[in-house]
Amino acid sequence: MAKKNVSDRDYLFLSSMLKARENRMLRRDRLEQMLSSGSFEEAARLLAEIGWPDMTGMGSAAVSEALAARQAEIYAEITRFVPEKELVGIFRLKYDYHNAKTIVKGEGAGVDAAYLLSDAGQIEPEKLEAAFREDSFRFIPGKLGPAMAEAKGILARTGNPQLADFALDKAYYEDLKALADAVSSPFVKGYVTTLIDSANLRAAVRCVRMGKDAEFLRGALVAGGNVPVQRLVQAVFSGEGIASAFAATPFRDAAALGAAAIEGGTMTEFERECDNAVNRYVTGAHLKSFGPEQVVGYLTAEEGNTMAVRMVLTGLLAGIAPERLKERLRESYV
Repeated sequence: MAKKNVSDRDYLFLSSMLKARENRMLRRDRLEQMLSSGSFEEAARLLAEIGWPDMTGMGSAAVSEALAARQAEIYAEITRFVPEKELVGIFRLKYDYHNAKTIVKGEGAGVDAAYLLSDAGQIEPEKLEAAFREDSFRFIPGKLGPAMAEAKGILARTGNPQLADFALDKAYYEDLKALADAVSSPFVKGYVTTLIDSANLRAAVRCVRMGKDAEFLRGALVAGGNVPVQRLVQAVFSGEGIASAFAATPFRDAAALGAAAIEGGTMTEFERECDNAVNRYVTGAHLKSFGPEQVVGYLTAEEGNTMAVRMVLTGLLAGIAPERLKERLRESYV
C-alpha cells in the first residue's frame, strides 16, 4: 500500500471529537455496579442509562446481535472522518478473519454456522460465503482470499481445523502489518507488533500445555513481534523457559503467568494479563493531544467495553456468580 502524505494535524478534528467522548465512555465502576446489581435486567437498565442499546428482556443471542450492531456503527462513523481508512481497517480485519474461520470450520463440520458471522468486518459475510462455496476467491482483498483457499485445502486433506486456522492466522497478521505500514504512525506499527507478541505468547502456552512439539509451535507462531519466532521456540524447548523470552518486553508479567499456567495454573489470569499488556501499550495514546493514537485508543476502549458488556450480560443470563465475572474484567483505556 502506498503511503499518503498525512500528518497528525489532519487528525485534529477527529481527535477532538473522540476526546470529548471520554467522559461518557463506560468505565470500570459502571461495570462493577452492573455486576453488583445481581440481575441481568437491572444491569441492562444501568447500561441503557448511559446511552447503550436497551437490551432489557433480551436473550443471549439478541444481546450479542445488539452489541455487534453497535460496534459496526462505531466503525462506520469513524471511517467517515478518519484521514487514513487503513487505521479502522486494523480493527475491522479481525472480524473478516473470524468470519473466514467460521465458514471454513462450518464446512468441515457439515453445519450451517451463519449465525456466528459478524457484520463488523470490511467484507460482507455473504460475499465470503459465496467465494468459499464457488471456490472463487479472486475478488477477496489482501491475503484473505488465498488463505481461505489454503485453509479449505488443508481441512480437506487433513480434517484438522487447527492447521487450517494456522494458515488464516498467518495471513491475518500479514494483512495487519500491511495496514499498519500504510499508516503514517510509529505508534500504530508498535500496536500491531504488540498484538503479535500477545498472539505468540498465547500460542506458545497453549501448545506446551497440549504437549505439542517444536515443529507444531513454529507453525503456530507468526513473524513480526518483538520476540522472534526462533527465539521463542528455542526458549520453550531448550529448558530456558517461556518467561525468559519475554523478560525485556511489556509481556514479562503475562509470560510469568503463562509459565505458571503450563505447570497447571489458571489460564484465566494469564489471558487477562495478556490483554492488560496490550491495553497498557495503548494508554500511551494519552500522551498525544491529537493524531492516530487517539483513534487507536478510542477504538480499543470501545472494543474492550463491548467485550466486557457481553461477558457481564450473558454471564448474568447464564447464572454465573458476579464475583467470578468480576475476576475476568480487563484493565480499561479510560
